[in-house]
Amino acid sequence: MSWNTFGRVLRYTTWGESHGPGLGAVLDGCPPGLPVTEKHIQPFMDARKPGQSKYTTQRKEADLVKILSGVFEDTTTGTPIHLMIENTDQRSKDYSEIARSYRPGHADYTYDAKYGIRDYRGGGRSSARETAARVAAGAVARLIIPEVTITAYVCELGGDKIDREAIDFDQIDQNPFFCPDSWAAKRWEEKVDQARKDGSSLGAVVECVAEGVPAGWGAPVYAKLDSDLAAAMMTINATKGVEIGAGFEAARLTGEQNADAMAPGEDGKPVYASNNAGGTAGGISTGQPVVCRVAFKPTSSILTPVASITADGEATKVRTKGRHDPCVGIRGTPVVEAMMALVLADHKLLHRAQCGATNS
Repeated sequence: MSWNTFGRVLRYTTWGESHGPGLGAVLDGCPPGLPVTEKHIQPFMDARKPGQSKYTTQRKEADLVKILSGVFEDTTTGTPIHLMIENTDQRSKDYSEIARSYRPGHADYTYDAKYGIRDYRGGGRSSARETAARVAAGAVARLIIPEVTITAYVCELGGDKIDREAIDFDQIDQNPFFCPDSWAAKRWEEKVDQARKDGSSLGAVVECVAEGVPAGWGAPVYAKLDSDLAAAMMTINATKGVEIGAGFEAARLTGEQNADAMAPGEDGKPVYASNNAGGTAGGISTGQPVVCRVAFKPTSSILTPVASITADGEATKVRTKGRHDPCVGIRGTPVVEAMMALVLADHKLLHRAQCGATNS
């Protein structure tokens, strides 16, 4: 069966294809009484939309969101919120040459294997265009968690990492890479330019930090906050790895190095010496910042020919024409923020359902 819905209490379903008339999301379980307008959602859409610099795809989409239901007099009603985004700049002819060929790294072959049919225009449902709907849903989810501040940024591009001593969050909006290190951003300009000229692409790592998450969100064993975060991030197109806190580096530490030592703080709450756990313990938030990193593979749509096969099983070489991101991780940054917001909002409501509003 197909599965297009994510979440437990706060559930969202996305729909639509890259080259169809539009796409969107239906958000169910949102509490009533929250103020929301299309103007609230649009800045988050603008951060993700294509064609904003020469370092991303040149497809031009306004990504204007229309609220079709679930909001009355600029207030959520508690009923399903339907968010729609029109596609206005499709060039389906760019994909005519690969209608019968499988693009390596894409879902062309696997969709054919599963369904016996596929929409080859931009990948259809498997296109990263689908993530626009997630960003719209994530903008609404943020209204449920006003106590939380979510910040995502690219911390590595093409193997080149930022200098963590030079991090300045004010720089994130000052360059086209969502990069908090101005010197790294300058280096990345040349790297991405060269990849595009070479007909190739680059991977990236996006780090996301959620501050203000209180202790207690999450649930033991099968509804862990960190496991749901990992699952959510892995649903993003081109994601190949997720780390929570120290992640794989934790396997290289000793027990005393990895332990987030605690000392008495105000109101009996602990003060931590470190945050290797990434803000969770036993699947439940600790009150520290929730931190995760998401690894994006290089964009699979490249101009360099790659060996593949046709739908008839014959050998061929595929080069993907059209307009594509030379580094999909760049525009993946607002998507990571959206998924963080959706998971945290869901867990806030899940916690409240079990423990009550007085313990949230």
